[in-house]
Amino acid sequence: MRNRGSILRYVTACLICCVFVFYSCFGFLTSPAAASVSFFENSGQLKTTEQKSGDEQNSEAEKTSEISSQGEAQQTASSESAEPAASSGTVKGKIIEKTISPYAAPLSYNNTYVKNSAGVDISIKNLLDEKLAFEIEESDEPQVLIMHTHTTETFMTEDSDTYTTSFSSRTRDNNYNMVKIGETVAKKLNDAGIKTLHDTTQHDYPEYTGSYTRSAKTVKAYLEKYPSIKIVLDLHRDAVTSGETDKVKLATEINGKKAAQVMLVMGAEAGSVTDFPYWQENLKLALRLQQMMEVKYPTLARPLSLVARNYNQSLTKGSMLIEFGTDANTLDEAVYSAELVGNCLAELLKII
Repeated sequence: MRNRGSILRYVTACLICCVFVFYSCFGFLTSPAAASVSFFENSGQLKTTEQKSGDEQNSEAEKTSEISSQGEAQQTASSESAEPAASSGTVKGKIIEKTISPYAAPLSYNNTYVKNSAGVDISIKNLLDEKLAFEIEESDEPQVLIMHTHTTETFMTEDSDTYTTSFSSRTRDNNYNMVKIGETVAKKLNDAGIKTLHDTTQHDYPEYTGSYTRSAKTVKAYLEKYPSIKIVLDLHRDAVTSGETDKVKLATEINGKKAAQVMLVMGAEAGSVTDFPYWQENLKLALRLQQMMEVKYPTLARPLSLVARNYNQSLTKGSMLIEFGTDANTLDEAVYSAELVGNCLAELLKII
């Protein structure tokens, strides 16, 4: 009996211990404290994932290999925002306003300023004196094509000295990307009687890589359908940074109003760039436009950038790539620059 009592007390004690342990564990798992730990761990993972996704959407990683003389790097054009926000979100960096003076360019002649990074020998005087390979006609046949290899590039929507995590440097909304700039230039030319077509294909969406291959197909299709086209304008937006986080706005004042500075980026046959025999024909036109912009609107244009690249400019003898400001400029500043460039183009094409 005594042994049975001891065994019974032992079993009872074990059962009580098991119940206590079970209760303690179950109580912890269902307590608010446990829920808080789980929430914050998951929240941290989501935040990391979302931040990485945002960085990938807004990073500038591929443009170095395709277009920018400022080392701009951009990856996918995956932003779906209707309007790129400027002030909401957490401040990510400063916006520094700067004017790049054309007058410090290494090469200059008669209001024309050039930065020759291609290492080719050129004479600005001779190129300006030589006739162009074509003439612009006033007719119902298209003379100019405007298109965008990187269509979704966009601008700030408001003037600010900072930008935030909610700002996207790309949007598919054509009211806020390069299509808006192209519309402005096209209207100026058409109003001047120079028949101009404007293609709005988003060549950098859904994939940024291969943008130039896709835009080349677009240009070739237009040239085949409209052999009257003499000039192809590829309109872009640049990006310039300072340090790890700050963005640079390139602006100047024209007639009392702030305008985004523009830059002509012209390709040349040099180094590994081949099958580009008529690059100097493009350069003749670009130098005339560079000169016209400086005469009419001093400091609107940064020095013309001549580089050993093609940029599809081998498709015609009148191809030009024009950068309008940076992603730190406002849309209004870029549109104003497009109006000024449109004025210069209309005047220039009337006399060539």
